Amino acid sequence: MRCRLHFGKSRERWTASHIYKQLGANVCVVLRLSGPLKEQYAQEHGLDFQRLLDASTYKEAYRRDMIRWGEEKRQTDPGFFCKKIVEGVLQPIWLVSDTRRISDIQWFQKAYGAVTQTVRVVASEQSRQQRGWMFIPGVDDAESECGLDNFGSFDWVIENHGDEQCLENQLENLLEFIHTRL
Repeated sequence: MRCRLHFGKSRERWTASHIYKQLGANVCVVLRLSGPLKEQYAQEHGLDFQRLLDASTYKEAYRRDMIRWGEEKRQTDPGFFCKKIVEGVLQPIWLVSDTRRISDIQWFQKAYGAVTQTVRVVASEQSRQQRGWMFIPGVDDAESECGLDNFGSFDWVIENHGDEQCLENQLENLLEFIHTRL
């Protein structure tokens, strides 16, 4: 049986990366919705795709317009970026590390049904600030950053407030669940 787990934002990317390392490349793949979005945006706007992938001032200069452009693509086809990331993937476990919108989750749930699991990683604002996060109005309160805040019931909620042992225990439970799906 296959399993699709959906994560969002940077703290979730770390969690997906950790799970990937535990499972290995033969069993698991980390998929990022932002990859095809940024690649297509770079092509259409004559920009450096690789520089849009990092947390640089280059990416930040285009971030608002890239968000607007991505929303326009999703309005035309809500699964546009979802379809791109799953093409040719053979591993049974997919970790979608940057799910940001309810429409993304809905697309996977419709396409893959019960094997889709949702994972929410939460961290206090204080712990996020200690990791270097700073709120940017008009960006960090946009749907691309908080579109899942009112999603409802996630299958898994992982708390990442800085207690490494607590985080490790939660991830172990999630890994045990994944192993039951292999």
